[in-house]
Amino acid sequence: MEKNEIKIQDNIPGAEYSNLMQVRHNKDEIMLMFANVMPPSGKTVAKVVTNPGHFKKIVNALQTNLKKYEEKYGIIEQSPDNQGGINNWEVFPPEKE
Repeated sequence: MEKNEIKIQDNIPGAEYSNLMQVRHNKDEIMLMFANVMPPSGKTVAKVVTNPGHFKKIVNALQTNLKKYEEKYGIIEQSPDNQGGINNWEVFPPEKE
């Protein structure tokens, strides 16, 4: 199979830190909103809107890379939810129609 080379211009300097993510979706799109929260305030640092098929590819790529990371560096321990602080992974399903 022939591979095409894709050149991607990265004109965004540096990176943003995120410690909170929200996921919203409707039938056609999924939106990921990343924020940096340092109580008593916070700011949105990125929003990504994509279609469900591409979102599934993103999830698969994240799972593959998490597995590789843990094989190399060890299992990542998660802190239990609701132990003070912020629940970092909030999921908002679509409103009922």
